Amino acid sequence: MTIFWVTFTPKSVLKVQPVKAELNEQALLKGLAENDTKAIETIYKNNFNMVQSFIINNNGTYDDARDIFQEAMIALYEKAKSESFVLTSKINTYVYSICRRLWLKRLQQMGRFVLQTDSLEETVQVEDDLEMHEKRNAEFTIMERALNSLGEPCKSLLEGFYLKKLDMQELAKAFGYTNADNAKNQKYKCLTRLKKLFFTQYNIGE
Repeated sequence: MTIFWVTFTPKSVLKVQPVKAELNEQALLKGLAENDTKAIETIYKNNFNMVQSFIINNNGTYDDARDIFQEAMIALYEKAKSESFVLTSKINTYVYSICRRLWLKRLQQMGRFVLQTDSLEETVQVEDDLEMHEKRNAEFTIMERALNSLGEPCKSLLEGFYLKKLDMQELAKAFGYTNADNAKNQKYKCLTRLKKLFFTQYNIGE
């Protein structure tokens, strides 16, 4: 999962004024998909105050706002990475809608009182996007458990290939295989085991 590191000012209400982005909306989305720092900071500066105000006015805290905003940024990042995604609203409308839905859902889960359900800000339907995002999060958690259950050397071998982007020759050298073909065969066996573990845990709802 991608994590966006944004510097938050430790105050109950930020004094940052919304900035006029030099980049247009599509360029911002493209920058977000490429982890461009300027694009990420621009989206943050243009949106966080609005989200923070809504959450604080609805039984939340600054830390709650930060967590919810981070989750919304991840959801937007996932959509921006998709070639089929077409944003039909402004970025601030989409981000606010995601944050609003996430926070109201969290309040319901905690049994806390909602003070202000009617929003002065424009919103769009984001339920389908959130459902997909939450499903990905659940699958990521299950995959992480399956990978941890896999044991060595399979765990490190798959991490080397998929996370560290090592090629077969490098994997063969790192794990002591005689050649790249042997490393490739072992990777295939490990991946097969991982898939079985994943679907076993997925089907029993763990």
